[in-house]
Amino acid sequence: MTQQFHKFWLKITAIVIGSFAPVFFLGTMLTTAEPARFTLDLLSLPLDGVQTYQEPTTRFLSALAGGFLFGWGVMVWCLSAWVYDKAPEAVRKTVVTGVLSWFVLDSSGSIASGNASNAFINIIVLFIAIGPLWRPAKS
Repeated sequence: MTQQFHKFWLKITAIVIGSFAPVFFLGTMLTTAEPARFTLDLLSLPLDGVQTYQEPTTRFLSALAGGFLFGWGVMVWCLSAWVYDKAPEAVRKTVVTGVLSWFVLDSSGSIASGNASNAFINIIVLFIAIGPLWRPAKS
């Protein structure tokens, strides 16, 4: 893999992370919560309609999650645009460490909360988000 391809893939990673943000933002209002509710239902298979967004605390948590995901996605994009050329290996390691940290905590929490199916879905997201960043680029 070349550094140029890694730099491109960092933008893919940013989009993967940030793409969840608008969905959870929509979950903050009852009138637009269906995409977030469906996403939670999908991530906690089977699709059974058990997940709801009726509670204000759920909508507030959705706002927090959306904000964190949007900020994290923007940060990865900015690392690729403004920092990568100066420190490609440090940026790669930073993003891989961040994604792996998300994976471990999110998957552990999913299992602990009775939603083990999300841990399996997280494996797919992990492989897409990290992609070729697993290995250092060739100069």
